[in-house]
Amino acid sequence: MNAEEILDAAAGLFAEHGVNAVGMGEVAKAAGCSRATLYRYFADRHELHLAFVRREARRIGALLPTDDVVEAVLAAVREVRARPELIAWFGAADAGTAAELAQSDAVVGGLGDEETARWLVRVVVSLLIVPGRDEAEERAMVERFVLPGVLPPVPGAGR
Repeated sequence: MNAEEILDAAAGLFAEHGVNAVGMGEVAKAAGCSRATLYRYFADRHELHLAFVRREARRIGALLPTDDVVEAVLAAVREVRARPELIAWFGAADAGTAAELAQSDAVVGGLGDEETARWLVRVVVSLLIVPGRDEAEERAMVERFVLPGVLPPVPGAGR
């Protein structure tokens, strides 16, 4: 038994029951380990959640284009929506937990430039919690409101 196997077991439970409805005892049972083993890897439920979000943020980050901010944001949103264990974090009962953890240094710190990463994660979380009518509307919002905040300023522009 290792931490990855425990996180995999937790993922299935998150998809089935929601994030905050899953207790440590249920995770231990699903992982096929004792609670003592579970607590050797994760001191409490918050630490388990943080490890899960950090792992999934890195997995998604590795799939994203690095040269196109708009496509990266929209691809991240699509990836989360396509995976039941991830979209479970953005339902009414769990969105607050997701938003809090997504902005943690442990998650954002591993995603590149911290300030830009923090802003882009916030945008992705926002689109997941309060989606646009369709992908075209979300694309338009990202192009109009997010892209200008991420691109470096053009020298002499706006003067």
